[in-house]
Amino acid sequence: MKKVLLASACLFALAAPASAADLAARPYTKAPVAVASVYNWTGFYLGIVGGGAWEADSDPKMKGGFVGGTAGYNWQTGNVVFGLEADAAWADVSASVAGAVPGLGLVSASSKTDAMGTVRGRIGWAVNNVLFYGTGGYAWIDNKISGSALGVTVSDTKFHSGWTVGAGVEAFFAPQWSVKGEYLYRSLGSETYFSGIAPASSGTLNFHTVQVGVNYHFGAPVVAKY
Repeated sequence: MKKVLLASACLFALAAPASAADLAARPYTKAPVAVASVYNWTGFYLGIVGGGAWEADSDPKMKGGFVGGTAGYNWQTGNVVFGLEADAAWADVSASVAGAVPGLGLVSASSKTDAMGTVRGRIGWAVNNVLFYGTGGYAWIDNKISGSALGVTVSDTKFHSGWTVGAGVEAFFAPQWSVKGEYLYRSLGSETYFSGIAPASSGTLNFHTVQVGVNYHFGAPVVAKY
């Protein structure tokens, strides 16, 4: 037994320096450095947009929803982002009235916007993947007014042009995908309806709109920073 213990002690004594030398010779490796994602907003994008609209100053108020597409381009310098964006949407924004008129019986009238869009500039401040921006530019709608009395219905459609201004926030939620929400005030110029029968001015049409959208950004908006 003494011989076995003595042999074990000798083996341990020989192995210990070798293990220490092996540890000393092993190279030191740094832990990997975390990679930060830096978002670059420059580039072309396409998306879908939808929301709700309601007339600002009328009774009854036209109101309803819309859905459509968006195309745009951004330029980024530092934290400042400049952009140009256009959108067009199918809409169902309407109002109607009805009542009895002596000699005509039941008379009804309606106004319906079935398409709307904008062409706008944008300027904003980017905080990595989040962009806060203001926007403004040209706005348009396609609107139809209809009237019905004595079983006869007449209608007229006009294209209204005007301006829009608003603000929004957009954020990347994936390397090339972003989601946005924005508010726009749209003011459309007056048009004359039924000019060949009984001319009637629409007056200025003012709308509040709230919309959300999802955009796909082409190129490589994410840059890895070590």
